[in-house]
Amino acid sequence: MKRLVILLECAVLVLGLAGCRNSNKSNKAIDIIIVGGGRFPKPLVGKWKPDNAGWEFVFEPDGSISSAVIDSGLLRVHPMSERITTIPLIDGGLGTYELGKWMVQYSPVDRELAVEVVVDHYHLDLKTYGLKGNSTDLFVGHVSDDWQTWQAEWFTFPKVFALTPQPEELPFDANDNPKGTFLFEKQPKTN
Repeated sequence: MKRLVILLECAVLVLGLAGCRNSNKSNKAIDIIIVGGGRFPKPLVGKWKPDNAGWEFVFEPDGSISSAVIDSGLLRVHPMSERITTIPLIDGGLGTYELGKWMVQYSPVDRELAVEVVVDHYHLDLKTYGLKGNSTDLFVGHVSDDWQTWQAEWFTFPKVFALTPQPEELPFDANDNPKGTFLFEKQPKTN
């Protein structure tokens, strides 16, 4: 946790000193930040996916994310257009996810890309029990010189409640971060 706090404090300091600007107009769904100004890099536009996890991000030319697979592959969302997504669960229940404000930040000097995925609320109704909560996932890492890979550390901050018989918060240790490192690869275009 100390490492993340230091990382976030440094990011705030760098943004304050170097200056930043959103590469698009105010957006209710996603903040796009290019450290030092400028545009979102064209080579980052497209689908990015790691081979060892279910996460996926599709970046648009302005840096927004039009589609993503979140929650380790459980759910495809469209953060720019569908803020609430409901899905059927295997046992006949329903899962509902309400997205919060996301963030995409790129630093050209460091070639660092960060994506913050915020789920303001989710509720999973299963046959024998239920879960509800919220989560913030943060992916931070270096983009390769050839623009084909993004090695990102994954930090997660969930708040989960089991709903049987009374809501009970499940334990979470913030010091158990990062959860892992993913090598996202740019996927070839398919039509």
